[in-house]
Amino acid sequence: MSETDTAVTSGTADPGPLPSAPGAEHYPALDLANSAIALPGGQFLDLLGTPSGANQWLVDHHLAPADAGMQEICAARLRSLREQVRALLAAQVGGHPAPATALAAVNDALTRVPTASPLGWDSARGMHRTAPHPLDQIVDQALGILAADAADLLTGPDAERLTACPSTPCNRYLLRAGRRHWCSVRCGDRARAARAYARRNQTTAD
Repeated sequence: MSETDTAVTSGTADPGPLPSAPGAEHYPALDLANSAIALPGGQFLDLLGTPSGANQWLVDHHLAPADAGMQEICAARLRSLREQVRALLAAQVGGHPAPATALAAVNDALTRVPTASPLGWDSARGMHRTAPHPLDQIVDQALGILAADAADLLTGPDAERLTACPSTPCNRYLLRAGRRHWCSVRCGDRARAARAYARRNQTTAD
């Protein structure tokens, strides 16, 4: 697959971007969890599927500069944290015990946040502080912020509002607001159409 800002696999043309799910504007960790999107027709959209896509996602969430130069190993770390956050969200929504591996991964990200620039030396400058944000520190910082945000979501008052979008095949999470429990108008329309179709089939069968 050639590198693009997003990776789309299986199915036909990209149906266009979905708006952020309710709650994602307050919790970037929720947006991280929703960056791997299952779409109708067997499509799968991965906003972190390439280094440039992962870089743009971090830029859009004010977690990295535009010229960070994300590498595949960094994008893979971001995707890995996403899967662990999704596992914790699924446990919360389903009322299941939190997976130990997911807890360990999020806690590991929390402990890797750099607190100071390293000390370096070279013959031209002698002793000096190295660049405060080399790529590895940018990624560590971003992962730490996202992990802390996921912890805040899962332990705060909004945890009770967390739910999974019930529109097949959508795999996104959201925070319920009033009676709304779809992640988007598109999913709500698709679910209503599916219910209407099922009712018609039932009437025909009767």
